[in-house]
Amino acid sequence: MCSVKPELVRAAAVFMVVVGGVMLFPGLTFTAAGLPPAPQWRVPRTAFGHPDFQGWTWNFATMTPLERPRNIETPVFTDAEAATYERQTAERQTATTNNGYDWWDAGTRHLDRRRTSLIVDPPDGRLPPLTPEAQRRSAAGAPAAPNPASGPEDFPLNTRCISWQNAGPPMLPSPYNNNLQFIQTRDHVLIANENIHDARIVPMDGRPHGSVRKWLGDSRGRWEGETLVVDTINFSERISVRGSDQNLHVVERFTQTDAATMEYRFTVEDPTIWTRPWTAQLLLRRTDQRIYEFACHEGNFLSIKGLLEVARFLEGDQPR
Repeated sequence: MCSVKPELVRAAAVFMVVVGGVMLFPGLTFTAAGLPPAPQWRVPRTAFGHPDFQGWTWNFATMTPLERPRNIETPVFTDAEAATYERQTAERQTATTNNGYDWWDAGTRHLDRRRTSLIVDPPDGRLPPLTPEAQRRSAAGAPAAPNPASGPEDFPLNTRCISWQNAGPPMLPSPYNNNLQFIQTRDHVLIANENIHDARIVPMDGRPHGSVRKWLGDSRGRWEGETLVVDTINFSERISVRGSDQNLHVVERFTQTDAATMEYRFTVEDPTIWTRPWTAQLLLRRTDQRIYEFACHEGNFLSIKGLLEVARFLEGDQPR
């Protein structure tokens, strides 16, 4: 049997209270396992008191599609269903090239919380019905160009390295470059996307929207508690999100839920295209990866030059 010095016993008695044979230490709480509970996580703050999203890269890649496939009715797969879906989709990705690229973002190998669509409203996980006018325009189709690829302006915006939809707004996941970073000041938030190296500067000082149409639209931000809310209108007439036109209106909400996760939720509205707004949500996950230059300068000169040369060659090959 070991002995205990009397002075140690007296010192312990100062801090210890015995209740029903259980030793309680004032000021300390113990879990059932006998260990103090982990401290509750709190969103870090900037020097001016706002939630601080800076210092990390956030990745929003996912295998979950924007719309729920027509042959799937459940909003969330079971574990077994999700494993099968991910395996079959990954096999198809491996067997095909990615728009000329040979790799896919690792995040695209997994579903977002086993969900079958990013759209959460409407409840069926699909885009709302088109308005009657949008249906008529869709049925009529786009007029045939008299001379396809007659100049650079005839190519899509992503081919010209002007705009990619995963740079937003809203940010829709793509097979690659789904990374972003936040830079914050008291009166502005900058959202820097890896793809197309876009940097969206969002005023936070309460100023009204401007009237100039822009590729990224005209954004204004505000804090609602822990959530960054970004409201964007006045997109260029050339920007289209799943068929939207110049009346596109996007509201994004960024909420950090733990040290490594942020919920990204956005609502899209265009009353000339859809009969109602639609909302999607997905997770942004913190990563230590760096953001590298997306080396595709505006205009994409060499690629456009080659595509125009091919178009002229094909024209010369056609009977007149």
